[in-house]
Amino acid sequence: MAALYVLWQHLFTEGRWVFLLDHANLAIHEAGHPIVGIFSSHLAVYGGTLFQLLFPLLFVHHFWRQRQSLGFAASWLWFGASLLNVARYMKDARAQLLPLVGGGDHDWTEIFSRWNVLGSDVRIAGFFGLVGALLHKSGPQR
Repeated sequence: MAALYVLWQHLFTEGRWVFLLDHANLAIHEAGHPIVGIFSSHLAVYGGTLFQLLFPLLFVHHFWRQRQSLGFAASWLWFGASLLNVARYMKDARAQLLPLVGGGDHDWTEIFSRWNVLGSDVRIAGFFGLVGALLHKSGPQR
């Protein structure tokens, strides 16, 4: 049992960063930009977050239809973790302290500026972070 715990800590976590899951989410996020960009360059900025949230929801739907409760619960946890990461990214819209892949533009600075709510980035992120935390904490306990 102790060996499994050590393996989990080594392979999957680095502080608050869930190593394998968050790297997969980052790859999914980054893939979303050019895929959505194929259809509209104006909407490409939304593609990262859209894919990062849609992908685990597809698994939620799949496992729900298959009546596989463990997969369903794990997928909800994944969605909650993704939502927490999106909230962290939203909260950084004005501060821009998070490192960005490729050094590009900050998605949520662009999105919130388009919506004229950049000054509310922390409050909006707080709401989405709360929802993500509730989903993430409501699943199976470690």
